[in-house]
Amino acid sequence: MLSMTQIKNIRKMYFEEGKNISQIARETGHDRKTIREYIYKDNWNKGLPKVTKGLAFTKLEPFKADIDAWLNEDKKARRKQRHTAKRVYDRLVEKYKNDFNCSYRTVAAYVAIKKKEIFSERKGFLPLEHIPGEAQVDFGDADFYENGKLYNGKYLNLSFPYSNKGYTQLFKGENQECLFEGLKTIFEHIGGVPTRIWFDNTSTIVTKVIKGGGRTLTDDFLRFMEHYGFEAVFCNVDAGHEKGNVENKVGYHRRNMLVPVPRFERLSEFNKELLVRCEEDAKREHYRKEKNIEELFRDDVAALLELSKTGFDTSKYITVKTNGYGKFFLNNGLHEYSVSPKYANEHVLVKLTAFHVIILDENYREILRHKRLYGNHKQQSMQWLPYLNQLARRPGALKYTGIYQMLPQPLKEYMESVSKQEKGKVLKAIADLTQKSGFEKAVETVSTALSYGTTDLDSLINLHSWLHEKVLQVEPVQLPEYIPKLKRYEPNLFTYDKSLRKAGAERC
Repeated sequence: MLSMTQIKNIRKMYFEEGKNISQIARETGHDRKTIREYIYKDNWNKGLPKVTKGLAFTKLEPFKADIDAWLNEDKKARRKQRHTAKRVYDRLVEKYKNDFNCSYRTVAAYVAIKKKEIFSERKGFLPLEHIPGEAQVDFGDADFYENGKLYNGKYLNLSFPYSNKGYTQLFKGENQECLFEGLKTIFEHIGGVPTRIWFDNTSTIVTKVIKGGGRTLTDDFLRFMEHYGFEAVFCNVDAGHEKGNVENKVGYHRRNMLVPVPRFERLSEFNKELLVRCEEDAKREHYRKEKNIEELFRDDVAALLELSKTGFDTSKYITVKTNGYGKFFLNNGLHEYSVSPKYANEHVLVKLTAFHVIILDENYREILRHKRLYGNHKQQSMQWLPYLNQLARRPGALKYTGIYQMLPQPLKEYMESVSKQEKGKVLKAIADLTQKSGFEKAVETVSTALSYGTTDLDSLINLHSWLHEKVLQVEPVQLPEYIPKLKRYEPNLFTYDKSLRKAGAERC
Protein backbone atom coordinates (compact mmCIF):
# COMPACT_ATOMS: atom_id res chain seq x y z
CA MET A 1 0.00 0.00 0.00
CA LEU A 2 1.29 3.44 -0.96
CA SER A 3 1.57 6.26 1.53
CA MET A 4 -0.62 9.31 1.18
CA THR A 5 2.43 11.34 0.16
CA GLN A 6 3.07 8.95 -2.74
CA ILE A 7 -0.59 8.93 -3.73
CA LYS A 8 -0.74 12.73 -3.71
CA ASN A 9 2.37 12.88 -5.88
CA ILE A 10 0.83 10.49 -8.45
CA ARG A 11 -2.38 12.54 -8.69
CA LYS A 12 -0.41 15.77 -9.00
CA MET A 13 1.66 14.34 -11.89
CA TYR A 14 -1.55 13.27 -13.69
CA PHE A 15 -3.94 16.16 -13.01
CA GLU A 16 -1.53 19.11 -12.70
CA GLU A 17 1.50 18.17 -14.79
CA GLY A 18 -0.46 16.42 -17.54
CA LYS A 19 1.59 13.19 -17.53
CA ASN A 20 -0.01 9.95 -18.65
CA ILE A 21 -0.08 6.67 -16.73
CA SER A 22 2.90 5.19 -18.60
CA GLN A 23 5.10 8.22 -17.83
CA ILE A 24 4.10 8.15 -14.17
CA ALA A 25 4.86 4.40 -13.98
CA ARG A 26 8.33 4.93 -15.44
CA GLU A 27 9.17 7.81 -13.09
CA THR A 28 7.79 6.33 -9.88
CA GLY A 29 8.36 2.61 -10.47
CA HIS A 30 4.79 1.82 -9.38
CA ASP A 31 2.54 -0.66 -11.18
CA ARG A 32 0.21 0.83 -13.83
CA LYS A 33 -2.85 -0.79 -12.21
CA THR A 34 -1.98 0.80 -8.88
CA ILE A 35 -1.56 4.23 -10.50
CA ARG A 36 -4.87 3.90 -12.37
CA GLU A 37 -6.62 2.90 -9.11
CA TYR A 38 -5.53 6.06 -7.29
CA ILE A 39 -6.16 8.37 -10.24
CA TYR A 40 -9.80 7.32 -10.57
CA LYS A 41 -10.49 6.82 -6.87
CA ASP A 42 -13.20 9.16 -5.59
CA ASN A 43 -13.93 7.85 -2.09
CA TRP A 44 -11.22 8.97 0.33
CA ASN A 45 -13.02 8.15 3.56
CA LYS A 46 -10.79 6.29 5.95
CA GLY A 47 -11.82 2.68 6.39
CA LEU A 48 -13.12 1.55 9.74
CA PRO A 49 -10.64 -0.42 11.82
CA LYS A 50 -11.12 -4.16 12.10
CA VAL A 51 -11.64 -5.67 15.49
CA THR A 52 -9.11 -8.40 16.18
CA LYS A 53 -10.55 -11.22 18.17
CA GLY A 54 -8.34 -12.74 20.81
CA LEU A 55 -7.22 -16.29 20.17
CA ALA A 56 -7.53 -18.71 23.06
CA PHE A 57 -5.25 -21.45 21.65
CA THR A 58 -6.90 -23.91 24.02
CA LYS A 59 -5.56 -27.02 22.27
CA LEU A 60 -2.04 -25.55 22.42
CA GLU A 61 -2.13 -25.00 26.19
CA PRO A 62 -0.05 -28.10 27.16
CA PHE A 63 2.72 -27.05 24.79
CA LYS A 64 2.92 -23.30 25.42
CA ALA A 65 5.64 -23.64 28.07
CA ASP A 66 7.96 -25.28 25.53
CA ILE A 67 7.22 -22.72 22.84
CA ASP A 68 7.70 -19.80 25.24
CA ALA A 69 11.02 -21.24 26.49
CA TRP A 70 12.36 -21.75 22.96
CA LEU A 71 11.41 -18.26 21.86
CA ASN A 72 12.86 -16.65 24.99
CA GLU A 73 16.14 -18.49 24.39
CA ASP A 74 16.16 -16.90 20.93
CA LYS A 75 16.88 -13.53 22.53
CA LYS A 76 20.50 -14.70 22.84
CA ALA A 77 20.67 -15.86 19.22
CA ARG A 78 21.14 -13.95 16.00
CA ARG A 79 17.96 -13.21 14.08
CA LYS A 80 18.86 -15.64 11.31
CA GLN A 81 19.24 -18.42 13.88
CA ARG A 82 15.94 -17.89 15.71
CA HIS A 83 13.00 -20.26 15.57
CA THR A 84 10.56 -19.97 12.70
CA ALA A 85 6.99 -21.16 13.21
CA LYS A 86 7.84 -24.20 11.05
CA ARG A 87 10.82 -25.09 13.24
CA VAL A 88 8.70 -24.76 16.41
CA TYR A 89 6.03 -27.02 14.89
CA ASP A 90 8.62 -29.64 13.84
CA ARG A 91 10.21 -29.70 17.30
CA LEU A 92 6.80 -30.18 18.96
CA VAL A 93 5.97 -33.08 16.63
CA GLU A 94 9.40 -34.59 17.25
CA LYS A 95 9.12 -34.26 21.03
CA TYR A 96 5.47 -35.29 21.60
CA LYS A 97 4.86 -37.48 18.52
CA ASN A 98 1.29 -38.84 18.59
CA ASP A 99 0.38 -36.79 21.68
CA PHE A 100 0.69 -33.58 19.68
CA ASN A 101 -2.65 -32.88 17.95
CA CYS A 102 -2.43 -29.20 16.88
CA SER A 103 -2.25 -27.94 13.31
CA TYR A 104 0.67 -25.98 11.92
CA ARG A 105 -1.68 -23.01 11.40
CA THR A 106 -2.49 -22.90 15.13
CA VAL A 107 1.21 -23.05 16.06
CA ALA A 108 2.13 -20.36 13.55
CA ALA A 109 -0.56 -17.99 14.86
CA TYR A 110 0.58 -18.40 18.46
CA VAL A 111 4.28 -18.02 17.55
CA ALA A 112 3.56 -14.78 15.66
CA ILE A 113 1.80 -13.26 18.69
CA LYS A 114 4.45 -14.49 21.13
CA LYS A 115 7.30 -13.14 18.99
CA LYS A 116 5.72 -9.67 18.99
CA GLU A 117 5.46 -9.86 22.76
CA ILE A 118 9.08 -10.96 23.23
CA PHE A 119 10.89 -9.06 20.48
CA SER A 120 8.81 -5.91 20.05
CA GLU A 121 10.88 -2.72 20.49
CA ARG A 122 10.17 -0.76 23.63
CA LYS A 123 10.40 2.93 22.86
CA GLY A 124 10.69 6.06 24.90
CA PHE A 125 11.27 4.59 28.35
CA LEU A 126 13.45 2.20 30.28
CA PRO A 127 12.05 -0.68 32.32
CA LEU A 128 12.17 -0.11 36.03
CA GLU A 129 13.89 -3.46 36.52
CA HIS A 130 16.88 -3.70 34.22
CA ILE A 131 17.29 -6.90 32.23
CA PRO A 132 20.61 -8.79 32.10
CA GLY A 133 22.43 -8.37 28.81
CA GLU A 134 21.12 -4.87 28.02
CA ALA A 135 23.54 -1.93 27.82
CA GLN A 136 23.69 1.86 27.42
CA VAL A 137 26.19 4.00 25.51
CA ASP A 138 27.38 7.59 25.86
CA PHE A 139 30.45 9.77 25.26
CA GLY A 140 32.15 12.10 27.75
CA ASP A 141 34.78 14.85 27.46
CA ALA A 142 38.29 14.41 28.85
CA ASP A 143 41.72 15.96 28.25
CA PHE A 144 44.85 13.84 27.99
CA TYR A 145 48.51 14.07 26.95
CA GLU A 146 49.98 11.75 24.32
CA ASN A 147 53.75 12.11 23.86
CA GLY A 148 53.56 15.42 25.72
CA LYS A 149 50.87 16.90 23.43
CA LEU A 150 47.54 17.97 24.95
CA TYR A 151 44.34 16.68 23.34
CA ASN A 152 40.74 17.65 24.11
CA GLY A 153 39.46 14.12 23.84
CA LYS A 154 36.32 12.03 24.15
CA TYR A 155 35.77 8.75 25.94
CA LEU A 156 33.17 6.13 25.06
CA ASN A 157 31.25 4.52 27.93
CA LEU A 158 29.32 1.25 27.77
CA SER A 159 27.43 0.34 30.94
CA PHE A 160 25.27 -2.63 31.96
CA PRO A 161 22.44 -1.30 34.19
CA TYR A 162 21.60 -4.73 35.63
CA SER A 163 25.03 -5.26 37.20
CA ASN A 164 26.27 -1.63 37.06
CA LYS A 165 29.45 -2.77 35.37
CA GLY A 166 30.99 -0.33 32.91
CA TYR A 167 33.74 -0.10 30.31
CA THR A 168 35.42 2.92 28.75
CA GLN A 169 37.75 3.72 25.84
CA LEU A 170 39.51 7.02 25.13
CA PHE A 171 39.58 8.74 21.72
CA LYS A 172 40.59 12.04 20.15
CA GLY A 173 37.12 12.62 18.70
CA GLU A 174 33.51 11.45 18.64
CA ASN A 175 32.87 10.31 15.10
CA GLN A 176 31.37 7.13 13.69
CA GLU A 177 34.74 5.38 13.49
CA CYS A 178 35.43 6.08 17.18
CA LEU A 179 31.99 4.76 18.19
CA PHE A 180 32.36 1.56 16.17
CA GLU A 181 35.97 0.97 17.23
CA GLY A 182 35.16 1.48 20.91
CA LEU A 183 32.16 -0.84 20.87
CA LYS A 184 34.00 -3.49 18.84
CA THR A 185 36.93 -3.44 21.29
CA ILE A 186 34.62 -3.83 24.30
CA PHE A 187 32.55 -6.58 22.63
CA GLU A 188 35.72 -8.57 21.92
CA HIS A 189 37.02 -7.95 25.43
CA ILE A 190 33.88 -9.30 27.14
CA GLY A 191 33.41 -12.06 24.57
CA GLY A 192 29.87 -11.19 23.49
CA VAL A 193 27.38 -8.54 22.41
CA PRO A 194 24.59 -6.90 24.46
CA THR A 195 21.15 -7.93 23.27
CA ARG A 196 19.86 -4.36 23.31
CA ILE A 197 21.81 -1.08 23.46
CA TRP A 198 20.43 2.38 24.24
CA PHE A 199 21.82 5.38 22.33
CA ASP A 200 21.39 9.14 22.07
CA ASN A 201 20.17 10.60 18.79
CA THR A 202 23.70 11.45 17.66
CA SER A 203 24.15 12.47 14.02
CA THR A 204 26.82 9.79 13.52
CA ILE A 205 24.08 7.13 13.55
CA VAL A 206 20.69 8.93 13.30
CA THR A 207 19.99 11.02 10.20
CA LYS A 208 16.39 11.88 11.05
CA VAL A 209 13.99 11.60 13.98
CA ILE A 210 10.57 10.79 12.59
CA LYS A 211 7.38 12.04 14.17
CA GLY A 212 5.94 9.25 16.28
CA GLY A 213 9.26 7.98 17.57
CA GLY A 214 10.86 6.38 14.51
CA ARG A 215 14.44 6.93 13.40
CA THR A 216 16.19 6.99 10.04
CA LEU A 217 19.59 5.42 10.64
CA THR A 218 22.79 5.68 8.62
CA ASP A 219 23.60 2.74 6.34
CA ASP A 220 26.91 2.21 8.15
CA PHE A 221 25.20 1.90 11.54
CA LEU A 222 22.60 -0.48 10.12
CA ARG A 223 25.43 -2.66 8.81
CA PHE A 224 27.12 -2.52 12.24
CA MET A 225 23.87 -3.57 13.93
CA GLU A 226 23.26 -6.41 11.51
CA HIS A 227 26.82 -7.70 11.90
CA TYR A 228 26.65 -7.88 15.70
CA GLY A 229 22.94 -8.68 15.91
CA PHE A 230 21.97 -6.27 18.72
CA GLU A 231 18.82 -4.17 18.87
CA ALA A 232 19.31 -0.40 19.00
CA VAL A 233 16.94 1.70 21.12
CA PHE A 234 16.98 5.50 21.14
CA CYS A 235 16.07 8.00 23.84
CA ASN A 236 13.49 10.66 23.19
CA VAL A 237 14.99 13.89 21.86
CA ASP A 238 16.65 15.95 24.63
CA ALA A 239 16.01 13.16 27.10
CA GLY A 240 19.43 11.66 27.75
CA HIS A 241 18.36 11.08 31.36
CA GLU A 242 16.36 8.11 30.07
CA LYS A 243 19.63 6.18 30.06
CA GLY A 244 20.61 7.36 33.51
CA ASN A 245 22.93 4.46 34.30
CA VAL A 246 25.46 5.38 31.66
CA GLU A 247 25.01 9.09 32.39
CA ASN A 248 26.24 8.36 35.91
CA LYS A 249 28.96 6.08 34.56
CA VAL A 250 30.37 8.91 32.41
CA GLY A 251 31.07 10.94 35.54
CA TYR A 252 32.27 7.94 37.51
CA HIS A 253 34.81 6.94 34.85
CA ARG A 254 36.11 10.50 34.57
CA ARG A 255 36.60 10.90 38.32
CA ASN A 256 38.11 7.47 38.94
CA MET A 257 40.06 6.67 35.76
CA LEU A 258 40.88 9.99 34.10
CA VAL A 259 41.99 12.06 37.10
CA PRO A 260 44.65 13.38 37.15
CA VAL A 261 44.82 14.20 33.43
CA PRO A 262 46.33 11.04 31.87
CA ARG A 263 49.83 11.18 30.35
CA PHE A 264 51.10 8.36 28.17
CA GLU A 265 53.15 7.54 25.08
CA ARG A 266 50.57 5.56 23.08
CA LEU A 267 46.79 5.87 23.25
CA SER A 268 46.27 2.25 22.13
CA GLU A 269 48.25 0.98 25.11
CA PHE A 270 46.39 3.26 27.54
CA ASN A 271 43.05 1.93 26.24
CA LYS A 272 44.17 -1.62 27.04
CA GLU A 273 45.03 -0.42 30.55
CA LEU A 274 41.55 1.13 30.91
CA LEU A 275 39.91 -2.24 30.24
CA VAL A 276 42.02 -3.79 33.02
CA ARG A 277 41.02 -0.96 35.40
CA CYS A 278 37.34 -1.54 34.55
CA GLU A 279 37.69 -5.21 35.51
CA GLU A 280 39.34 -4.25 38.81
CA ASP A 281 36.61 -1.68 39.50
CA ALA A 282 33.91 -4.37 39.25
CA LYS A 283 35.17 -6.06 42.42
CA ARG A 284 33.27 -3.55 44.56
CA GLU A 285 29.75 -4.05 45.92
CA HIS A 286 26.67 -2.95 43.95
CA TYR A 287 25.22 0.33 45.22
CA ARG A 288 21.76 -1.21 45.81
CA LYS A 289 21.90 -4.98 45.48
CA GLU A 290 23.67 -6.95 48.18
CA LYS A 291 26.08 -8.51 45.72
CA ASN A 292 29.43 -7.85 44.11
CA ILE A 293 29.24 -6.12 40.68
CA GLU A 294 31.41 -8.83 39.10
CA GLU A 295 29.10 -11.51 40.46
CA LEU A 296 26.03 -9.76 39.01
CA PHE A 297 27.83 -9.28 35.69
CA ARG A 298 27.85 -13.07 35.22
CA ASP A 299 24.10 -12.80 34.53
CA ASP A 300 24.83 -10.12 31.92
CA VAL A 301 27.46 -12.33 30.28
CA ALA A 302 25.08 -15.29 30.21
CA ALA A 303 22.57 -13.21 28.26
CA LEU A 304 25.05 -11.84 25.69
CA LEU A 305 24.80 -12.64 22.00
CA GLU A 306 27.62 -14.60 20.41
CA LEU A 307 30.34 -12.70 18.61
CA SER A 308 30.48 -13.12 14.85
CA LYS A 309 33.42 -15.21 13.67
CA THR A 310 33.96 -12.61 10.94
CA GLY A 311 35.64 -9.40 12.04
CA PHE A 312 33.98 -6.07 11.34
CA ASP A 313 35.90 -3.30 9.55
CA THR A 314 35.14 -0.14 11.53
CA SER A 315 36.80 2.07 8.89
CA LYS A 316 35.16 4.45 6.45
CA TYR A 317 36.35 4.61 2.82
CA ILE A 318 36.18 7.81 0.77
CA THR A 319 37.62 9.08 -2.51
CA VAL A 320 39.34 12.50 -2.52
CA LYS A 321 40.99 14.71 -5.14
CA THR A 322 44.53 15.90 -4.44
CA ASN A 323 45.84 19.33 -5.40
CA GLY A 324 48.96 20.20 -7.39
CA TYR A 325 51.20 19.41 -4.42
CA GLY A 326 49.71 15.94 -3.93
CA LYS A 327 47.71 16.93 -0.84
CA PHE A 328 44.04 16.73 0.14
CA PHE A 329 41.75 18.19 2.83
CA LEU A 330 39.25 16.71 5.29
CA ASN A 331 36.90 18.12 7.93
CA ASN A 332 35.59 20.97 5.77
CA GLY A 333 39.07 21.97 4.64
CA LEU A 334 40.54 22.35 8.14
CA HIS A 335 42.77 19.26 8.07
CA GLU A 336 45.42 18.88 5.37
CA TYR A 337 47.15 15.58 4.55
CA SER A 338 50.00 14.86 2.16
CA VAL A 339 50.20 11.95 -0.30
CA SER A 340 53.04 12.27 -2.85
CA PRO A 341 54.00 14.42 -5.87
CA LYS A 342 53.33 11.28 -7.91
CA TYR A 343 49.61 11.54 -7.06
CA ALA A 344 49.21 15.29 -7.68
CA ASN A 345 45.82 16.29 -9.16
CA GLU A 346 44.49 12.72 -8.93
CA HIS A 347 41.69 10.90 -7.15
CA VAL A 348 42.91 8.61 -4.37
CA LEU A 349 41.13 6.18 -2.06
CA VAL A 350 41.37 7.07 1.64
CA LYS A 351 40.68 4.74 4.56
CA LEU A 352 39.55 6.56 7.71
CA THR A 353 39.91 4.83 11.07
CA ALA A 354 39.47 6.21 14.58
CA PHE A 355 43.23 6.75 14.78
CA HIS A 356 44.64 6.98 11.25
CA VAL A 357 44.13 8.34 7.75
CA ILE A 358 45.49 5.75 5.30
CA ILE A 359 45.97 6.38 1.58
CA LEU A 360 45.48 3.32 -0.65
CA ASP A 361 46.43 2.68 -4.27
CA GLU A 362 44.14 1.20 -6.93
CA ASN A 363 44.93 -2.32 -5.64
CA TYR A 364 44.02 -1.31 -2.05
CA ARG A 365 47.65 -1.40 -0.93
CA GLU A 366 48.77 1.19 1.60
CA ILE A 367 50.68 4.13 0.12
CA LEU A 368 50.98 6.28 3.21
CA ARG A 369 49.64 6.50 6.77
CA HIS A 370 48.93 9.62 8.85
CA LYS A 371 47.80 10.00 12.42
CA ARG A 372 44.24 11.32 12.17
CA LEU A 373 43.83 15.00 13.03
CA TYR A 374 41.04 16.15 15.35
CA GLY A 375 39.77 19.58 16.36
CA ASN A 376 37.96 22.45 14.65
CA HIS A 377 41.05 24.43 13.71
CA LYS A 378 43.49 24.33 10.80
CA GLN A 379 46.10 21.57 11.03
CA GLN A 380 48.51 19.85 8.69
CA SER A 381 49.98 16.35 8.61
CA MET A 382 52.97 16.15 6.26
CA GLN A 383 54.86 12.96 5.37
CA TRP A 384 58.04 14.22 3.71
CA LEU A 385 59.62 10.96 2.54
CA PRO A 386 57.79 10.70 -0.85
CA TYR A 387 58.61 14.35 -1.58
CA LEU A 388 62.29 13.96 -0.66
CA ASN A 389 62.61 10.86 -2.85
CA GLN A 390 61.03 12.73 -5.76
CA LEU A 391 63.36 15.72 -5.31
CA ALA A 392 66.40 13.43 -5.08
CA ARG A 393 65.60 12.11 -8.55
CA ARG A 394 65.31 15.63 -9.99
CA PRO A 395 67.54 17.90 -7.89
CA GLY A 396 68.00 20.38 -10.74
CA ALA A 397 64.33 21.35 -10.56
CA LEU A 398 64.40 21.83 -6.79
CA LYS A 399 64.11 25.63 -6.70
CA TYR A 400 61.43 25.69 -9.38
CA THR A 401 58.94 23.49 -7.55
CA GLY A 402 56.37 24.51 -4.98
CA ILE A 403 57.76 21.75 -2.77
CA TYR A 404 60.95 23.75 -2.20
CA GLN A 405 58.93 26.55 -0.60
CA MET A 406 57.41 24.04 1.85
CA LEU A 407 60.81 22.83 3.10
CA PRO A 408 61.88 23.93 6.60
CA GLN A 409 64.36 26.81 6.61
CA PRO A 410 67.38 24.71 7.78
CA LEU A 411 66.97 22.40 4.79
CA LYS A 412 66.78 25.32 2.38
CA GLU A 413 69.98 26.83 3.84
CA TYR A 414 71.78 23.50 3.73
CA MET A 415 70.80 22.84 0.10
CA GLU A 416 72.03 26.30 -0.90
CA SER A 417 75.44 25.58 0.69
CA VAL A 418 76.19 22.41 -1.31
CA SER A 419 77.29 22.19 -4.92
CA LYS A 420 74.92 21.46 -7.78
CA GLN A 421 76.50 18.03 -8.26
CA GLU A 422 75.98 17.12 -4.58
CA LYS A 423 72.32 18.19 -4.29
CA GLY A 424 70.88 14.85 -5.42
CA LYS A 425 73.12 12.83 -3.08
CA VAL A 426 72.31 15.11 -0.13
CA LEU A 427 68.57 14.85 -0.75
CA LYS A 428 68.84 11.06 -0.98
CA ALA A 429 70.80 11.00 2.30
CA ILE A 430 68.19 13.18 4.04
CA ALA A 431 65.46 10.86 2.71
CA ASP A 432 67.36 7.88 4.17
CA LEU A 433 67.72 9.64 7.53
CA THR A 434 63.98 10.42 7.45
CA GLN A 435 63.20 6.77 6.73
CA LYS A 436 65.43 5.71 9.63
CA SER A 437 64.55 8.21 12.37
CA GLY A 438 61.78 10.53 11.13
CA PHE A 439 61.74 13.89 9.39
CA GLU A 440 62.00 15.98 12.57
CA LYS A 441 65.24 14.27 13.61
CA ALA A 442 66.66 14.62 10.10
CA VAL A 443 65.97 18.37 10.17
CA GLU A 444 67.56 18.58 13.64
CA THR A 445 70.71 16.93 12.22
CA VAL A 446 70.82 19.44 9.35
CA SER A 447 70.40 22.35 11.77
CA THR A 448 73.28 21.05 13.93
CA ALA A 449 75.47 20.58 10.83
CA LEU A 450 74.83 24.22 9.86
CA SER A 451 75.79 25.41 13.33
CA TYR A 452 79.09 23.49 13.02
CA GLY A 453 79.67 24.81 9.51
CA THR A 454 79.90 21.31 8.03
CA THR A 455 78.19 20.60 4.72
CA ASP A 456 79.87 17.43 3.45
CA LEU A 457 77.77 14.28 3.22
CA ASP A 458 79.92 12.04 5.45
CA SER A 459 79.83 14.56 8.30
CA LEU A 460 76.04 14.82 8.00
CA ILE A 461 75.56 11.04 8.28
CA ASN A 462 78.04 10.68 11.17
CA LEU A 463 76.45 13.62 12.99
CA HIS A 464 73.01 11.98 12.71
CA SER A 465 74.38 8.75 14.21
CA TRP A 466 75.94 10.68 17.05
CA LEU A 467 72.75 12.66 17.77
CA HIS A 468 70.01 10.06 17.32
CA GLU A 469 71.39 6.54 17.37
CA LYS A 470 72.18 4.63 20.51
CA VAL A 471 75.83 3.58 20.46
CA LEU A 472 76.55 0.49 22.50
CA GLN A 473 79.15 1.29 25.14
CA VAL A 474 81.32 -1.80 25.64
CA GLU A 475 83.12 -2.13 28.96
CA PRO A 476 86.83 -3.17 28.82
CA VAL A 477 87.33 -6.93 29.11
CA GLN A 478 88.98 -7.96 32.38
CA LEU A 479 91.14 -11.06 31.88
CA PRO A 480 91.29 -13.65 34.70
CA GLU A 481 94.49 -13.67 36.77
CA TYR A 482 95.51 -17.16 35.63
CA ILE A 483 95.97 -15.96 32.02
CA PRO A 484 99.62 -14.79 31.67
CA LYS A 485 100.25 -11.31 30.38
CA LEU A 486 102.11 -11.06 27.08
CA LYS A 487 105.56 -9.49 27.20
CA ARG A 488 106.29 -6.66 24.86
CA TYR A 489 107.66 -8.04 21.61
CA GLU A 490 110.80 -6.43 20.18
CA PRO A 491 111.90 -7.71 16.76
CA ASN A 492 115.49 -9.06 16.28
CA LEU A 493 116.63 -7.22 13.14
CA PHE A 494 119.91 -9.25 12.99
CA THR A 495 117.88 -12.38 12.15
CA TYR A 496 116.19 -10.56 9.26
CA ASP A 497 119.55 -9.34 7.90
CA LYS A 498 120.93 -12.87 7.99
CA SER A 499 117.97 -14.20 6.03
CA LEU A 500 118.24 -11.44 3.45
CA ARG A 501 121.97 -12.10 2.84
CA LYS A 502 121.21 -15.72 2.16
CA ALA A 503 118.78 -14.57 -0.48
CA GLY A 504 121.50 -12.48 -2.14
CA ALA A 505 120.39 -9.09 -0.94
CA GLU A 506 122.82 -6.46 0.27
CA ARG A 507 122.57 -5.06 3.76
CA CYS A 508 121.20 -1.55 3.81
